[in-house]
Amino acid sequence: MLISAPALAKKAQPELPTSIEYQDLFHLEYAANPVVMPDGKQVLYERRSMDIMNDNLRRNLWTVTLDGKQHLPLLSDANNHYSPVFSPDGKKLAYLSNKDGKTQIYLRDLASGHTARVTDVQMSPGNLSFSPDSEQLAFTMFTPDKPKSVFNIGFKPEGAKWADEAQYIESTLFRRDGVGMNRPGNTHVYVVPALGGTPRQITFGQHDYSGALAWSSDGKHIIVSANTREDFEFDVYNSDLLAINVKTSASKKLTDATGPESNPVMSPDGKLLAFTGFEDNGKSSQITELYVMSPAGGDIKRLTPDLDRSVSDIKWAEDNKGLYFSYDNNGKKHVAHVTLGGRLTVKTDALGGQSLGRPYTSGDYAVTARGEVVYTHSFGDRPADLAVLKGAGDFTVITDLNSDLFDHKTLNKPELMTLKSSVDERELQAWIVTPPDFDATKKYPLLLEIHGGPHTAYGPEFSTEVQMFAAAGYVVLYGNPRGSTSQGSEFANLIDKNYPSEDYNDLMDMVDGVIAKGYVDENNLFVTGGSGGGVLTAWIIGNTDRFKASVVAKPVINWSSMIGTSDIYTFMARYWFTDLPWNDYEQYWNRSPLSLVGNVKTPTMVLTGELDVRTPMAESEQYYGALRLQGVESSLVRIQGAYHGIAAKPSNLARKIGYILSWFDKYKTQDVESEKSSD
Repeated sequence: MLISAPALAKKAQPELPTSIEYQDLFHLEYAANPVVMPDGKQVLYERRSMDIMNDNLRRNLWTVTLDGKQHLPLLSDANNHYSPVFSPDGKKLAYLSNKDGKTQIYLRDLASGHTARVTDVQMSPGNLSFSPDSEQLAFTMFTPDKPKSVFNIGFKPEGAKWADEAQYIESTLFRRDGVGMNRPGNTHVYVVPALGGTPRQITFGQHDYSGALAWSSDGKHIIVSANTREDFEFDVYNSDLLAINVKTSASKKLTDATGPESNPVMSPDGKLLAFTGFEDNGKSSQITELYVMSPAGGDIKRLTPDLDRSVSDIKWAEDNKGLYFSYDNNGKKHVAHVTLGGRLTVKTDALGGQSLGRPYTSGDYAVTARGEVVYTHSFGDRPADLAVLKGAGDFTVITDLNSDLFDHKTLNKPELMTLKSSVDERELQAWIVTPPDFDATKKYPLLLEIHGGPHTAYGPEFSTEVQMFAAAGYVVLYGNPRGSTSQGSEFANLIDKNYPSEDYNDLMDMVDGVIAKGYVDENNLFVTGGSGGGVLTAWIIGNTDRFKASVVAKPVINWSSMIGTSDIYTFMARYWFTDLPWNDYEQYWNRSPLSLVGNVKTPTMVLTGELDVRTPMAESEQYYGALRLQGVESSLVRIQGAYHGIAAKPSNLARKIGYILSWFDKYKTQDVESEKSSD
């Protein structure tokens, strides 16, 4: 039989998928951590992608010219290369890499391209910082200590196979999410010759010296943040800036406020030290401000007293006359400049594109000597590329990392919806993402997705979870109820010592706002959220039966049982409640979703990472057991190898999305009304 050429061509060219798929989660790329190169004409940045074979994030170093015309790899292979830092003399590049099996510091001579390994250490270094003369590198590193014990059997026969030694714990905070059980030891500061040698430890003791490192202009001191108080595990915010003598290890305290002073950055001329911090007022949400001071201590000046938003990622301008920083405002991350006199100018509000799982605010930036801002640009429908801002609103996107993946697919951008809270008429922000083939004359199921924190913020960001939900045919709604950040201290603290509460009403107002648009099937409403969003999801189904099904992800169910089991329990007991649970049990119980489980009729899946110690698995097991005792249709999903951040492994992110959609599809009415009903 003869087959015509057109028929052969048609058979050889299968249709490309037009919406996002699970496989796409392994092919996403995004830009991060841009650093202006010494020539001022190029940017070095981390090109981040997913390693499908090893199920993790891969970081390589690429360069791109500020006009975007030349885009080349510097270090790009199957290994991780990241955290680049240029020397003050512009001749060297230090970075971290695991190319020899363990993470080490490497040095690249920019003129020759030759690379040498600087360290041979057993633990992973971080926070690289060159000395002013470019001759030394400072870094932080966890330093193990001998485990304590009060008993040892002592007569184990050689070759005998006994159980491992018991773990003896005397510390209050003995676990950390993402790590598990804390190893004995602390993070300390080291210095090493930039050309390689033996690292020398310059901080000691039972406290952590961590975060950014700033050298004094004469190279004699390194300034670092540490909480060296005796009760540091309970007074968790109270860190200070300390100047450490590089030769003698002598320490001098530069600050002594009640809150956290951190992120020290020395001015280019060495005359001022910038840092962030706040005076602790006991509220659950507090605004981090920008300060400058003398490098020797004293003469502290607030530069952002009137900015009711938290400051982060501070960088000095080359002229020493001001600083750049980022902050969240109304769901968007901004870059701003402030002079030493306090005059503030917003440069852009378009940072983002780096929180791939859920639509949290995110973003990195760098600034050239000419004041051009290079930043990770938020598109809303794809992850971050690099862009250059040369003037007000005048920006150019200089990389293109995902067009091969998304140009032939339809992903709708988040649409802003503003509304008034039924509680107190406050303005609320929410975003709607519609399915790829959206038709406003039809009816669609609605999926409400709730952020964690609770003091964090969503924005008009790319999110694999949201886009996958939309691709499955759901109108997706997410927003910032009271308690969220980016709308000021007063808005965030409406739930201070009162969470959850009227944030429930705000979320229901958002649902009603979308329904009022006319394209949502009110009989097909679904709800999910993780962490703080898991708390609110369980709270919602304990207060209403309007949702067809729910997925409660990594929740707190019983605040009393959380105290003593979470890795942040000393923080929660101090800032989220007014007393300890055995002194005032009612406030813990009245705010626990478990107290409402007797009302629940909504079919509910409970989903948590097996290794989670932020909201431990026991919380999910309690809720699942209670639901079963109540006769509620329910299931329990234990994501293997996952801590609180389930999206750390691409496969687990895909599993999380897949389990949520399979649960909702099980209860979704299939014959959704295709046309709006006539009045």
